[in-house]
Amino acid sequence: MTTLQNTAGAPPAAPSRSLWALGWQRLKRDRIGFVSLWVVAAFMLLAAAGWLNLAGRGWNDEIAASYAPPTLLLEKYRQQETPAAAGGHSTAIVPTERLKPSEDPIHDWLEAARPHAAQYAVPEVKKVASLTFGADQRGRDILDKVIKGTATSLLVGFFGALLSILIGTSLGAMAGYFGRKVDDFLMWFYSVFTSVPDMLLLLAFAAVAGRGIATVILVLSLTSWTGTFRLVRAEFIKNRSREYVQAADAIGASHSRRMFIHILPNVSHLLLVQFSLLMVGLIKYEVILSFLGFGVDVRQVSWGSMLAEVPEELLQGYWWQLAMVVVFMSTLVTAFSMLTDALRDALDPRAAAK
Repeated sequence: MTTLQNTAGAPPAAPSRSLWALGWQRLKRDRIGFVSLWVVAAFMLLAAAGWLNLAGRGWNDEIAASYAPPTLLLEKYRQQETPAAAGGHSTAIVPTERLKPSEDPIHDWLEAARPHAAQYAVPEVKKVASLTFGADQRGRDILDKVIKGTATSLLVGFFGALLSILIGTSLGAMAGYFGRKVDDFLMWFYSVFTSVPDMLLLLAFAAVAGRGIATVILVLSLTSWTGTFRLVRAEFIKNRSREYVQAADAIGASHSRRMFIHILPNVSHLLLVQFSLLMVGLIKYEVILSFLGFGVDVRQVSWGSMLAEVPEELLQGYWWQLAMVVVFMSTLVTAFSMLTDALRDALDPRAAAK
């Protein structure tokens, strides 16, 4: 009776929480990691707006003068241009004496065609002298370009990392779970693939496959799965002999069920961190490929294609396109790197046991 009373009067046990719930609580306590999460989410929303043409859809419209400066610097650049224009050394071509109508052999033809030329006249588009963040050589808004470039770079980074994770996880799971000849063959394939420098593989694949977003995603995913393969293989080797896998074998679970239903969820937190690392790396690789001319198509824009225009602009003193790309890219990459560190700490099972 006393035992029953003590049991009834005991406080209820705290409900057990999953690794994901505990990780979310630790991530919220990490101020830098939590702020980085919001920064990455803001960039994702901006990229989604770019994909849906809700923002940056007019990036290819030539609405301003060539190299129009940012609005805040308009007066400064006007003052710099005025002395040069007033220097007294005009390079304008002085027209020669015009022919008299009687001496001009095509005068009559021009006069006959003049009444009909009005219907083919193209209305002159008045271009603005400045934009909020300036314009490029063709007068395109740099803000629209960098928004559309954010959408392109994040699209490549997200789907390239996702496809790379799928390839690396599938091969690593088979190598680590089955072992023996399967592991030997896949490790041989991994060794051959990693013996060639990454950049050389990237350039070789890009040169053969051509340009375009789909090509860049495929090229980056086919050259970046090796890290995920090595990680997943080690985790499957460690987990395949544990009690819960042996229990699943005892009740007749198939190999695929043991691999992807029992073992894979226990290493999914590592895959999330790996996915974040891959996104950062693939965004950088896309910028390099587009800068070298092997990336996105000329009808598209990305951070790399914008940086490819920068050297010519810097020689003439126009730096605002470089500044916008550097600010956007450095902010996103820094936030992703800090978020990855925070996720690694928050999802660490050893921290969850404390």
